[in-house]
Amino acid sequence: MTSTADLRVLVAPQELKGTLTAVEAADAIATGLRAVHPRWHFDLLPMADGGPGTTDALLAALGGERRTMTAHDPLMRPVEAAWGVLPGRRRAVIECAAASGLLRLRADELDSRRATSFGTGELIAAALAEDVEELIIGLGGSATNDGGAGMAQALGFRLLDARGRDLERGGAALARLDRIDAAEADRALRRLRCVGATDVSNPLCGPAGASAVYGPQKGADAAAIAELDAALSHFATIVKRDLRVDVLDLPGAGAAGGLGAGIIAFLGATLESGARVVGDAAGIESRIAATDLVITGEGRLDGQTAYGKAPRYVAELAQAAGRPVLCIAGALGEGYEAAASVFTLIEALSDGAGPLPTREEAARQLGAASVRGVQVLIDRGTIIAPVD
Repeated sequence: MTSTADLRVLVAPQELKGTLTAVEAADAIATGLRAVHPRWHFDLLPMADGGPGTTDALLAALGGERRTMTAHDPLMRPVEAAWGVLPGRRRAVIECAAASGLLRLRADELDSRRATSFGTGELIAAALAEDVEELIIGLGGSATNDGGAGMAQALGFRLLDARGRDLERGGAALARLDRIDAAEADRALRRLRCVGATDVSNPLCGPAGASAVYGPQKGADAAAIAELDAALSHFATIVKRDLRVDVLDLPGAGAAGGLGAGIIAFLGATLESGARVVGDAAGIESRIAATDLVITGEGRLDGQTAYGKAPRYVAELAQAAGRPVLCIAGALGEGYEAAASVFTLIEALSDGAGPLPTREEAARQLGAASVRGVQVLIDRGTIIAPVD
């Protein structure tokens, strides 16, 4: 009979949006299981895919310093926003959601035509002021649809209309863009290496573009979607002419309301899977190899999970290493079956119909769901641990 007395468990969840951060989720899972299996060994690896929690995940994985500063939110109001300096002090991580995110606005404040990524540019400028040479920018959870224009303006680029006047903030104004003047851009950008961490591959424009796919969640109706799509297409034309970068059809250019295109055009960035950026930084493959069971999860397991989300990434690595994977989901959404095959077992907290639980109740439920799922794997004989 196989003993599970000293099981080694890698706990690598993503955030449960609106309830628990990835760090809190990992702690809740481990706490629940320790109460039942006190001799098990837990390796906690909070995950993220470029959205909210990316800074905390990288700081948890690598160490470093969390910084806060006053920046501007999508409607140009001052807010306190966090970013991270990673070990060595030449590398930093920023989330566009920290200043320019949906989390900064109430539902009745969403305005995709006016929302600006200016605050994200301010965070980048702060990193440059500290001589950072490599920057990871998380592209997820934005409230903006301006192609990174606001970010560029914060970094000294001038976006001018036909009369030589600076454009006002927001994506709608890009329809009047006549030229881009880079003469006053921050000189420190010349030494910067930048990676955009994203979980989407949408192009900038068209039916699968930033405006059509993500505009509705940012307050855009059908008319605004058409207007913003046309404005971003025009923006791409001017970027190609003045900056000699063609961003229109690049996979991922539509991330974060076109901020993916913006960091490519203005910062010379490359785009990578956000989950892979975090996983590689944390040495996830060697940590999976050293474990007997992997537990991952997210707030809502649905059709989007199959497209670059952290739980699928973790599960595929575990599957390749021959390790069982338990996925704990806050709820199951439409199309979750598309991602189900990579998990050994899925355990859901709820049907998703009720209100979000409190943080304390969500943590309790997460721990309980982990215990239930693990017990099923033990009963099936799926978990194999060293015999004492």
